[in-house]
Amino acid sequence: MKKFMWLCLLLGIYQFAQAQTFSLESIKSYPFPTELTSAAQGSRIAWAFAELGKRNVYVAEGPDFTPRKLTNYTDDDGQELTSLSISDDGKWVVYVRGGDHGSNWDDELPVNTMSSPTAPKVQIWTVPFAGGEPKAIAEGDAPVISPGSGTSARIAFIKGGQVWISPVDGSSPAKALFTARGTNSALQWSPDGSKLAFVCDRKDHAFVGVFTNETTPITWIAPSFSQDASPRWSPDGKQLVFVRTPGSGGAPDSLLTRKHRPWSIWTADVASGTASQIWQAPKTLAGSQPTTHGGFNLHWAASDRIVFLSYQDGWPHLYSMPSSGGAPLLLTPAPFMAEHITLSHDRKWLLFSGNTGPDKLDIDRRHVVRVPVDKAAMEVLTPGTGLEWTPVVTGDGATIAMISATAQRPPLPTVMAFSKGTPKLLAQNLVPASFPQSQLVTPKQVVFKAPDGMTVHGQLFEPTGGAGKKPALIYVHGGPPRQMLLGWNYSDYYANSYALNQYLASQGFVVLSVNYRLGIGYGYEFHQPANGGANGASEYQDVRAAAVWLTEQPQVDAARIGIYGGSYGGYLTALALARDSKLFAAGVDIHGVHDWSQQRNGISQTDRFEKIPDAEKAAKVVWESSPVSAVSSWTSPVLIIHGDDDRNVRFNQSTDLVRRLDKQGVPMETLVIVDDTHHWMKHSNAIKMSAATADYFRRKLMKPRQ
Repeated sequence: MKKFMWLCLLLGIYQFAQAQTFSLESIKSYPFPTELTSAAQGSRIAWAFAELGKRNVYVAEGPDFTPRKLTNYTDDDGQELTSLSISDDGKWVVYVRGGDHGSNWDDELPVNTMSSPTAPKVQIWTVPFAGGEPKAIAEGDAPVISPGSGTSARIAFIKGGQVWISPVDGSSPAKALFTARGTNSALQWSPDGSKLAFVCDRKDHAFVGVFTNETTPITWIAPSFSQDASPRWSPDGKQLVFVRTPGSGGAPDSLLTRKHRPWSIWTADVASGTASQIWQAPKTLAGSQPTTHGGFNLHWAASDRIVFLSYQDGWPHLYSMPSSGGAPLLLTPAPFMAEHITLSHDRKWLLFSGNTGPDKLDIDRRHVVRVPVDKAAMEVLTPGTGLEWTPVVTGDGATIAMISATAQRPPLPTVMAFSKGTPKLLAQNLVPASFPQSQLVTPKQVVFKAPDGMTVHGQLFEPTGGAGKKPALIYVHGGPPRQMLLGWNYSDYYANSYALNQYLASQGFVVLSVNYRLGIGYGYEFHQPANGGANGASEYQDVRAAAVWLTEQPQVDAARIGIYGGSYGGYLTALALARDSKLFAAGVDIHGVHDWSQQRNGISQTDRFEKIPDAEKAAKVVWESSPVSAVSSWTSPVLIIHGDDDRNVRFNQSTDLVRRLDKQGVPMETLVIVDDTHHWMKHSNAIKMSAATADYFRRKLMKPRQ
């Protein structure tokens, strides 16, 4: 009998060892594509690839779409590539190198992950599509190439809040184009390239302006006490459409009450600067300004139609209406969200990624969808068990380019005929042979209820091999307007999280990734719930419900449940450890918010006679929603990780927590990543963070509690 037990134990150890067949470095070896774009003419496309932290521009051209590396940056130096675009004629590729463009502040400032004595610059670069040496145009950001052919095209861009210009080939130095008081952004060339529309932010109000030339005064479009945004040209260049929202000010109002945030759509005659309102959003909570990807997603489309996105029916859907106004036509009538929305170059089609399709699991995926701008005739072009996102149409209208992935295969650029057909993967040869694609698990959709009845979705990663009850981990995404999927994520940050979840599963952990309320993909009431975030942390009950669900699973050891997450996920990790150390045995808190009163503005009273009516109550709610308010009950061990150039969550959020936990005597380890940001711009730092997380949980949870 004893011999039989030993054989069973050895078999279990052997099976467990068999499951551990890949390294963290191998699963993090995938190239990650971003910035997919197409030229307005022909069949040329471009994208950026990050390969082990080395970021480069790639291009391809129909009909074969053979990828070609256009730049040759050879270091893992944390210099991202953004604002990638191709000139209309396809001859030039323009991009920005440097900065941290996913940040909440200082995104245009250099990132120095190498701790170099000479700091890098945030620069605009140009390179011929056919190949050649890239040329730095100037320090600046947000470049927009004018219509035009050859070297007659120009690049307008932002430098220090003002508008500058350069020839697309860099044949002469960049120079200031004009000066307008305030901070200027949102540059839009007119269709013939003769004018430039822009937004001039003057803090409590913002104007749409039109620049013509150095001798003609700027035309201000219907200036008001409002905040105007998102200017878009009509095809003939005679009109603009834009969004108007209220300017700041007014009597102090409740901080805790959810309120409608109004917005309206206006069209303007450019010559006279006069404008009129053609549509006003419904005065409901769901009718408020949309906060999903692209915001208003406003376009002046073909057939004199205005298209935009609104949450008014409870889902972020696309609408279309005549430029003269009238009742909007709902283009996407189904319970799903439209994301990554683009207009085809002929302005006749909207393409987007949506969590919809014939499979009930599609709510936790993305597929490419198209719809004509003038009728509700939506088509899901890429149904199935894979994931597809960021579609663009080539200038000749013949091809759709996108990025696609599966639960196992990492994201790759992909093309398919606009008339539909079999998608073709590009650059498969860049996925290293060591990448463990065949050894990755397929996460399972799980659905459970929070105590208040909210339906919550998650993805369960289960290890293969090994007997007996296993330790488990809750993964909490950040944002919080994010959605983890049943496969590789379209964000490089969350692709990193997906890779780590796969690795942790390979190490023997059951991992449950939780899509808690405040996230996207499940409708307005889920995305904008009552008492969420700093106003009550109602989303925490979803995270706790996930842990309770795990305790009920036969393969899980309920005494060995850990939790980890970054950013907002770090906040919820800290909240879980502070409130429920008896449920969560250990945690890894990665650049989390710990004290909302320090991270969030607008709560303190001012010297105005009028006072915020619920300021005192709001301050109490904000404090009680913060992990630091419950440190006295925090007993579980924790690893705290933070990069000290974080531009999304201030580093002092972790400095403060470390002091408090140290005084409390909580078992704690720390890891500071010097000179990197919230997004682990340096690949080796992402590896360091992931390795520290996995090692910590192995040490804390792999042995059952005595």
